[in-house]
This record gives sequence, C-alpha cells and structure tokens, in this order.
Amino acid sequence: MATEDSSSDSGRDKDRPARATRRGRRRMTGTERREQLLDIGRTLFAERGFEGTSVEEIAAKAGVSKPVVYEHFGGKEGLYAVVVDREMSRLLSMVTGALTAGHPRELLEQAAFALLDYIERYTDGFHILVRDSPVAQSTGTFASLIGDIATQVEDILGLEFKSRGYDAKLAPMYAQALVGMVALTGQWWLNVRKPKKAEVAAHLVNLAWHGLQGLEHHPKLVGRRRD
Repeated sequence: MATEDSSSDSGRDKDRPARATRRGRRRMTGTERREQLLDIGRTLFAERGFEGTSVEEIAAKAGVSKPVVYEHFGGKEGLYAVVVDREMSRLLSMVTGALTAGHPRELLEQAAFALLDYIERYTDGFHILVRDSPVAQSTGTFASLIGDIATQVEDILGLEFKSRGYDAKLAPMYAQALVGMVALTGQWWLNVRKPKKAEVAAHLVNLAWHGLQGLEHHPKLVGRRRD
C-alpha cells in the first residue's frame, strides 16, 4: 500500500514541472502579438521582399498558426501595408523634424543627415521602402514618400527663391530635384557605406548649395535641341 502511494506521489511529482512550465508561460496580449508579427514581417520583407515571404513562414517564426496572422492583418498584404506605412511615417517624421535651422544651407545639411540617419538606423525599413510596393491598398511607395518630403522642402525653397528674385512657381520642381538627389544617393550609400555619413552629407550639400548659389535666373540650353 505504501509502495502504491509512493508510486502515485512520484507520478504527480513528474507532472508538476510540466504543469508549472505551462502556467509560467504568459500568454501574449493581442497588442503584443500584433507587434511581434510586425517585427517578424518587417525583417522577412527586408530580407526577401514581399513575394519571397509567406504567411506560413511569418506564423512559424512567431510560433503561431496561420489563422492568427489572418486574424490580425487579414493576410500578408495587410501586414505588409502596415509595415510600409510605419516606415514611411518614421522617415517623414525624421526629415521634417530635422528642418529647424534658419539658413538654407544648414537646412540642406539637416535634410541630408536625416535621410542618412534613417538608412543607418532603420536599414530593414529602408530596404522595404525602396522596393515598389505590390500592395494596392498600401498608402504609397518610396516615390510618393519622397514627394511628401519635397512638399515640406518646397515651402522653404519658395521663400528663398522670392528673396533672390527667382520665380517661386519653380520651387516645387527644384524641391523634387534636391530631395530626389539625396534619396538616390542614399540608396547607393546603403550598399557601399563609403565614404562616412558626414562626408556624404557634405558632398551632397556642396553640389546642391553651390549649384543653387550660381543659379541663372533664366537658364538656356547650350545644345542644338530646343524641344
């Protein structure tokens, strides 16, 4: 009888660690699970792109079933759209928040540094943004984001044009050119990472500023083509 009790107690003791482990593993809240899926999706989209990433892989890395991903985002497209929107908001916020100086040349430096800072700190996000989004319901692509940043710059550039006697109506076009130059250089620097960030910013501003400083009021073509 004593042997049976001992055996029974031993059996219960063997079960206790497993039950304790199950009880000790806290279940994620809905918000926590959503953030986990976004982090995993962001990493996979950056590494493999939208087409190369599957719901199955996202779910497996999160330790959940596929229906959990669908429950939170409606599918891979919904998850991707949220990731893109977050990265676009982050980059736009960094660039517009950096434009605090009064002197136009320093504003150019701040804008260049803001974009390069984003590339350096949020490399995965930049990898995602520079790809054309295949998701129709996404709020935009990197090109549309550059347009948003250029809109912020054109107001500043318009004031500078007026003070120098240039046609302020051309400010939007010049803003697109300046921001596009910085963005494309940023894409190149993402892969080579040379020279150092500060040196890249200095050369960008050198080209932009000295080009603006010697700007002709009525530029003319020098080649034969006129249309």
